[in-house]
Amino acid sequence: MRNLFTILFFLFSTSITFAQFGVSAHQSNLPFIGFSYELKDRFLPELRAGIDTQLDNMSLEAVVSYQFLNKEDFEVYAGLGGRINTLPGLVVPLGAHFFPFPAKTFGFHIELAPIISEGSPIIRGSWGIRYRFKQK
Repeated sequence: MRNLFTILFFLFSTSITFAQFGVSAHQSNLPFIGFSYELKDRFLPELRAGIDTQLDNMSLEAVVSYQFLNKEDFEVYAGLGGRINTLPGLVVPLGAHFFPFPAKTFGFHIELAPIISEGSPIIRGSWGIRYRFKQK
């Protein structure tokens, strides 16, 4: 797990000039916020933090997604990542981003993400908003 965070940190720090920073808020039974860099219009490494919980129960996730369908108004992605603290294990997100406004910076998303942890795996469904700070 530590190696995954090291790799993501390296990706974030070396590719700032080729990236587009974004934030997202996901509403679900396990809500979280995400901070991401979109790299070369296809790769989306994201650091996620659980919200609506006490600080000692807050979970962190590191996910790298690939946007296999990247259109002007929407993107479809799949990824792989890890999760620590509550329900530690693997996260496999599959989702879509929608940008209905002309500026293409503010949009919506939906995501389905199995969390494979010790014991029985769960499937988390979420929806929310996304904002990209710099437009290409």
